[in-house]
Amino acid sequence: MSASPLRLVFAGTPEFAAQHLQALIDDGTHQIVAVYSQPDRPAGRGKKTLPSAVKQCAEAAGIPVYQPANFKDASDREQLASHNADLMIVVAYGLLLPKSVLDIPRLACVNVHGSLLPRWRGAAPIQRAIEAGDQETGVTIMQMDVGLDTGAMLSKVSCDIKGTDSAADLFQRLADIGGPALLESISALSQGSAVFETQDDSLSNYAAKIGKSEAEIDWRLDAITLDRKIRAFNPFPICYTRFAANQKDERIKIWRAEPLPAVAANTTAGEIISADKSGITIACGDGALRILDLQMPGGKVLAARDILNARSAQFSPGTIMSSPSGTL
Repeated sequence: MSASPLRLVFAGTPEFAAQHLQALIDDGTHQIVAVYSQPDRPAGRGKKTLPSAVKQCAEAAGIPVYQPANFKDASDREQLASHNADLMIVVAYGLLLPKSVLDIPRLACVNVHGSLLPRWRGAAPIQRAIEAGDQETGVTIMQMDVGLDTGAMLSKVSCDIKGTDSAADLFQRLADIGGPALLESISALSQGSAVFETQDDSLSNYAAKIGKSEAEIDWRLDAITLDRKIRAFNPFPICYTRFAANQKDERIKIWRAEPLPAVAANTTAGEIISADKSGITIACGDGALRILDLQMPGGKVLAARDILNARSAQFSPGTIMSSPSGTL
């Protein structure tokens, strides 16, 4: 049975969501009658107000865009209802939708979630999977309910997490497999052949939103844990460290690193062991971390060897990098 064209409303904000919107546009089977995205907000160093990636994608395709702060006003809910949508597709929209909104589309509200549910529920499933050392993740297409990512699942597709993957790498890989999975789920819903699977709540973990306060490197942790954190926090908020002897808030951002085996017993956590063309090697609570790409305050992201060409004295062996105050 061929899929009947549906009227779709799409809601999303970042690039990950925009790639799913583009997949729907390119497919052309269904009519996207409206797109919802978060209000334009300041971004970048200049704090210039910019449209979201989803808004830009929708406008390029000539699809009307709506940007309510939330759906608390009855007028916003009435406007959503006026689109007479069969389905509302939600991808990283940034709002927890109330039941009064979920009940508006004729068939359902469907969410694309970057985790093999119920493994990671919440705002940052991709980053938390890397940080936790998971070896597999994926995309789940689910029917939304009033809970946080608790709805019945329509489809799950998986992919490996490589030992060098950053969150940026994994976002792209999941976007590549998420688009086709979404199209298949919409087709099943339009044909009335969708099969729903209830989640096992006992297997769930909470993927809390990534906070900037988490990004400071604590060198007392082991090298493998720190490597995972650096990869998970790239491209946002980017892990950083400071020179222990510098009282200024000069953050050295670490974009890429690799864990190394155990180091000499007489080293201190946070101590620079070596600094050469292979990178800047720093002792950890267990093992060491070789910094490959970093960014000095006000500078560009550069390979460690290029930083050392001009700043070798700052990173000389024996120099100590700071850790957050307090005990582990």
